[in-house]
Amino acid sequence: MSLLQIRHTTTYRFHRPVAFGPHRLMLRPRESRDLRVISNTVTLAPQASVSWAHDVSGNAVATATFQAGGDLLVVESLTQIQLDAVAWPVFDIAGSAQSFPFRYSDDEWKDLGALGTPQYPDPGNHLRTWAQGFVRAIPTDTLSLLKDLSMGVSQAISYQSRDEEGTQAPVQTLQRGWGSCRDFALLFVEAARSLGFGARIVSGYLHNPDQSQTGSDGAGSTHAWGEVFVPGAGWIPFDPTNRSMGGSNLIPVAVVRDIRQAIPVAGSFIGDTLAFRDMAVDVRVW
Repeated sequence: MSLLQIRHTTTYRFHRPVAFGPHRLMLRPRESRDLRVISNTVTLAPQASVSWAHDVSGNAVATATFQAGGDLLVVESLTQIQLDAVAWPVFDIAGSAQSFPFRYSDDEWKDLGALGTPQYPDPGNHLRTWAQGFVRAIPTDTLSLLKDLSMGVSQAISYQSRDEEGTQAPVQTLQRGWGSCRDFALLFVEAARSLGFGARIVSGYLHNPDQSQTGSDGAGSTHAWGEVFVPGAGWIPFDPTNRSMGGSNLIPVAVVRDIRQAIPVAGSFIGDTLAFRDMAVDVRVW
């Protein structure tokens, strides 16, 4: 069991005062059998009224409404959690799904919906062909296939941190041969979908106390990975950036169909279009 603190601070600076539109915040970790939120406090400057709801995927989403503007906007989330995920999990996969290919039940396939369908163009089936290369035989062990696919991402792609917004399309990542953790996660999820798996993107935090993991400059950072639904075992986490399986050092905040749905802080301002100066994000996990 680990008791962890997470401080996530987003700061926007402007050259001159502006008015702030509503902001959508995805900063509260998802509770589960392995993760319990002990406390979560969101502080904003200038002050704002905050309302909470859950989106279609069960993610906690806050909407901040501001009464005053200014030339500085600070959003800070301070969270304490209890993380019980084990380092070497054993997944109880149903007998019907232990070998690939397998068939989801009709209800599972309906519920997975778009999570089982690739979301990005794949001209010439480039991505699908690459993913098929990890299928060593028919049938083959399902979990071994998914492990190979996750490791194959980091073997084919070099990690490179990117500060700019957005995510590369999977085919683009394959062609370039480099990407950030969110590019790795999207490539893995789309490759799994191309093979017929239900898969989703997860956005959250990486706990990296000994700084041995890729994707963090310190003891923690924001991070992205993927989950694949396997009957019996449920949603299995795969972190292709670090070639790992399971969630012992992963703190999920949002599960989404597409990475663009998991932006931690999103909003608008009203004023001169040239008023925006810069944005800084500081994340600490300890």
